[in-house]
Amino acid sequence: MAVYFAVIFLFLGLFLGEILDDLHDKLTPLEVFNGVTLYLLIGAMLLRFAIQSLITINLQSYQSLPIQRKTLVNFILLKPLFSLGNYITLLVIVPFAVRSIPQWFSGWVAVQFVVNCILLIWFNIWISSFLKRKFDSGLKALLIIFVLIMGIAALEYFKIFSLFDISLYVFNFLVINPFGWILTLVLSLSAYYLNIRFFSANFYPEKFNEKLNKGENKITGGLSFLEKHGTIGELIQLQFRLIFRHKRTKSLVYLSAFFMLYGLIFYTSEMYSNNILWLIFCGLIITGMASITYGQWIISWESAYFDTILSKNIPARTYIKANFIILIAFNLISFVLALPYFFLGVKFGFLHIAMFLFNTGINVFLLILTASFNTKRIDLMAKSMLNYQGTTYKSFLIIIPVMFLPGVLAVILNLFLTFNQILLVFGIIGLIGIFLLPLQINLSTGHFNKRKYAMAEGFRKKE
Repeated sequence: MAVYFAVIFLFLGLFLGEILDDLHDKLTPLEVFNGVTLYLLIGAMLLRFAIQSLITINLQSYQSLPIQRKTLVNFILLKPLFSLGNYITLLVIVPFAVRSIPQWFSGWVAVQFVVNCILLIWFNIWISSFLKRKFDSGLKALLIIFVLIMGIAALEYFKIFSLFDISLYVFNFLVINPFGWILTLVLSLSAYYLNIRFFSANFYPEKFNEKLNKGENKITGGLSFLEKHGTIGELIQLQFRLIFRHKRTKSLVYLSAFFMLYGLIFYTSEMYSNNILWLIFCGLIITGMASITYGQWIISWESAYFDTILSKNIPARTYIKANFIILIAFNLISFVLALPYFFLGVKFGFLHIAMFLFNTGINVFLLILTASFNTKRIDLMAKSMLNYQGTTYKSFLIIIPVMFLPGVLAVILNLFLTFNQILLVFGIIGLIGIFLLPLQINLSTGHFNKRKYAMAEGFRKKE
């Protein structure tokens, strides 16, 4: 897979000059790239903030050794710079710089462009680490960043504020000016210094314990209202604690927020905004990506203590119903967060309503029904990034009924019906599914009872 994507990026870099040249009549490819650089930086920063695993060390074990605190801090901050994964974008940048930039500018500009990109990668690593350590990668912080990005996108869309023009001016100066790379270096070192200052005030065991205690109280206190709902409330509370206590589950849910930005690509482009297939696809993702990504393993997440669940006095229907409520809650939260898309057009609002109903009435049932086919144990203590443990071909088969079949249905309906009528059909199908939720829960419970011992046997195997 790594080789596959590396080849794709390499070919993209080789032909990026021609692609950007076709996008704009007046600007050179380098100027177009500089114009979108700020967007790329913000996107990469948000991505790192959500899923990047911070390097940590057991500080207490080093307290009695002759190792300076400054050495430990520098190790934590400099180690990510030697990770090859952080430089995968150079497979695009270097071929673009070698093949395309010299056609409009000098060779020195091409070299300085690559140097600036490397320094910006360093800046992104350090500033993302600082923000994550300073504000934590909690849901509240992620929502604030998401709202800020949506606000910037709205200002750009309504032509009140142009981030492209600012990015073009700033990065043109940094790349074309002979000493522009020095300013980029200063910017990167400033981000490094912010981390140093943070560690100077917080790199103490008692600070870490204080942070852990606050996080523990925030999780248990914020979900305590579920306890009054009996066994179902306790099961839901257990799932949400599982999500926010483990990097893989937390990163997966937070990463779903990025897919909500798909609308800024699809809804603002005439190529996609008038294509029923892309609209249905985008609507399903925006209103249901969290439930789709998490729901594929809704049972497997609890594989480490699945035997305990089976041995407790927990009715199977209650357990399945709790899982239904969790995934429906994900859909509802996604729908609420996507409300700003109404400003881009009423039709996008109706699209989200129809897809929310379809995701809730149909896809949640399909996800829980098929989740019982996963029998691979998942180690929640493993790393969060590029972790495919517990993933088999069965995990990808669910994408067919959840994503592709609605697209096929939309294409067929488009031959006979208008856009609004197609949305009405999807909405009615979703409503029928919602009214039949008790039947869906019963069917899922019956299937779970048939599969629970096979799942338990699979979950016991540690690979």
